[in-house]
Amino acid sequence: MSGIQEIACATGLSKSTVSRALRGLPGVAAPTIAAVRRVAEEVGYVPSSAAAGLATGRQRAIGVVVPVIDRWFYVKTLEGVDAELRRDGYDLVLYSLGGGSSDRERAFHRSMLRRRIDALVLLSLVFDESEREQLELTEYPMVVVGGPAPGVRHIGIDDRGAARLATTHLLDLGHRDVAYIGGQDEAGMNVAVPYLRRDGFRDTMRASGIEPAEDRMLDGGFSYRGGYGAMRRLLQRRPVPTAVFAASDEMALGAITALAEASLRVPEDVSVIAIDGHEHGAVVGLTTVAQDPSEQGRTAARALLDELGGAQPMSAFAPAAARLVVRSSTGPPARLPGVF
Repeated sequence: MSGIQEIACATGLSKSTVSRALRGLPGVAAPTIAAVRRVAEEVGYVPSSAAAGLATGRQRAIGVVVPVIDRWFYVKTLEGVDAELRRDGYDLVLYSLGGGSSDRERAFHRSMLRRRIDALVLLSLVFDESEREQLELTEYPMVVVGGPAPGVRHIGIDDRGAARLATTHLLDLGHRDVAYIGGQDEAGMNVAVPYLRRDGFRDTMRASGIEPAEDRMLDGGFSYRGGYGAMRRLLQRRPVPTAVFAASDEMALGAITALAEASLRVPEDVSVIAIDGHEHGAVVGLTTVAQDPSEQGRTAARALLDELGGAQPMSAFAPAAARLVVRSSTGPPARLPGVF
């Protein structure tokens, strides 16, 4: 019988709760932690090297789990993680889920994550109960970068606040007929971020006395192609809004392409704003709420490396920086709402 299983049987707790208690993670009551540690001492349980961050028995590699590998945010975060790991002589082991449920099964319910790494960085993933339990049982230090995931430490911007900042910018310019392009990514895996940005938009509009119309809320799949298609659909409706808020720069770039094809000027006919800070946005003058995913990746990797080196684990991280970058894609409405 394994050490954790033995402690679980003696205390009547689940293995995942025992694992969390041994590591002192949030969400476990102090009396439970004390009871688990007392039994662990009685049975002579010794934590694994990955959990304890000992200098011996390490793989000198950190795993990164990504939903897909062709999104700007994931690529930039990977660059930051890799740069920090290379400084300490660690390797990066990439696990791409590829957007499919079968790959999630392979990652979370088999031995894929258990033998080759010392810690985990997970990008913009929300886990079901079974996946959370499997992650806890690995005993790896781990951090989520991107949207928050219950039960796991998280590094990322305040997505609701970023949406509020973008929407307020449009309202301050005088826009009242504002469309929103958001939705889920194509794989349906990046749940938290799209909902937080949508809610930030809605809440800010409502606080100004404007109820966003459902036909002004479109799904752009968090991709260039999706943003282009959403803007094309929006242009088939009348009137055309005076401004569009896209929940990602990639969708905004697609929307701007669709507007150009329709011979509409940005921002004279339609203002466009987004969130992220994609380098291509600067080329076309896109106003955005910019973040730095590479720095977020560095922060996550540094925290895990320090923890593996014996430092006290960080229980939480401050929100990552996000700032409004005003460029040429936004301006005051040049026409009254309802015109064309």
